[in-house]
Amino acid sequence: MDVLLLSRIQFAANISFHILFPTITIALGWLLLWFRLRFNRTGDQAYMDAYFFWVKVFALSFAMGVVSGITMSFQFGTNWPGFMESVGNIAGPLLAYEVLTAFFLEAVFLGIMLFGFRRVSGRVHTLATFLVAFGTTMSAFWILVLNSWMHTPQGFEMRDGVAHATDWLAILFNPSMPYRLVHVLLASGLTVAFLVAGLSALRWLVGDRGRANRLTLRTGLTLGAILIPLQILAGDMHGLNTLEHQPQKVAAMEGNWETGPRVPLVLFAIPDEEARENRFEIAIPGGASLILKHSLDGVVPGLNDFVAEDGTILHPPVAPVFFAFRIMVGVGFAMLLLSWLGSWMIWRRGEISRPMAYALVPMALSGWVATLAGWYTTEIGRQPWLVSGVLKTADAVTTVPAASVGITLAAYLLVYAGLIAAYLSVIVALALKAARTPHEAPPGVNDPGIDPSPVMAMGQGGNARG
Repeated sequence: MDVLLLSRIQFAANISFHILFPTITIALGWLLLWFRLRFNRTGDQAYMDAYFFWVKVFALSFAMGVVSGITMSFQFGTNWPGFMESVGNIAGPLLAYEVLTAFFLEAVFLGIMLFGFRRVSGRVHTLATFLVAFGTTMSAFWILVLNSWMHTPQGFEMRDGVAHATDWLAILFNPSMPYRLVHVLLASGLTVAFLVAGLSALRWLVGDRGRANRLTLRTGLTLGAILIPLQILAGDMHGLNTLEHQPQKVAAMEGNWETGPRVPLVLFAIPDEEARENRFEIAIPGGASLILKHSLDGVVPGLNDFVAEDGTILHPPVAPVFFAFRIMVGVGFAMLLLSWLGSWMIWRRGEISRPMAYALVPMALSGWVATLAGWYTTEIGRQPWLVSGVLKTADAVTTVPAASVGITLAAYLLVYAGLIAAYLSVIVALALKAARTPHEAPPGVNDPGIDPSPVMAMGQGGNARG
């Protein structure tokens, strides 16, 4: 394999591993704030037990995200030097803003959030939780501003092959940014909803019928049931925005080769780029035109419109985009079905059934699957461009020998495989331990139980100290 393909695989492996953890921490920070506020209001110990358990998952996820983010950022220089040389005047400040306004905020107040519950007042501890949650969201904002700008660049001019900002507001609020930001934030919420529901279902299966676990199970299912319809709506709006600015990506997502009206919605097919057609196609007549144009006679762009006269392909590779999009949608509909059915069971019976619990356990990772599938859809769908219409991927790649990239890629894959196995084993172990413990011990406390008096003092705004 050449250095371009190896570098693309390496960066994809790094970002695929990294994105798993911010996807959890972005929404989990706000869920922890919800538990904290509910405890402040009600004094119900179950909310604090839920907080103490999930703050451990948050801390572990945050640490994994930081480590993987550092290694990923080095690749801008080692694998993609042409990126920073060409658009560094825009990418550099945006990445710096993320560090200054988000990462420092998270890092400073995470310690108080984890270990300050007996050392500061309840109000300060609640404020620290809010600031950490806010910091994770701000981090997502800045990263998605840069990513969206790479898809729909605005507010700049090129001078001697280098991008210079002319309008920072246009850069920040480029045409795809609002849709992409909402889509990712909702994806984070769904990832956390099903992680919470899945681990709570695991605890339920091993006999934990405690109030804290029942509370988190209900919270996860309810959150999922609320967010998935919103995500479907946001996804539709994001798709329409993509159709306007990146029609070739939508054509690949739909597996549509010829531009025209009454384009079918392809449920399954095997795209054949050499023959420029789909094999074994199963489709709903007129479905794509109805969804994308809200009319059966709506004209949907085809892939054959994005081939230059000399035969150069100007659209992304079809099969990866086509299948990744269907995986994302399929997982989304599974989320819809299970969250609504599980919520109905709790509403009618007060608890879920055993088969539902077994179904929810593997769904704990469904948010990861959907997020990665969506990420591959949007990022592969931008090819052959690194910055749409400005910088091609092939023009930004390193001159480092392919063998060197291959060796580091193999090392990354081995390390990441070990880390993801360790991460999953730890959170499962935490869940099983919590299922055997009447009260969840705060981080850093050695005794298996919990003295309720200092915790109750937090809820009343007291200055509880250990």
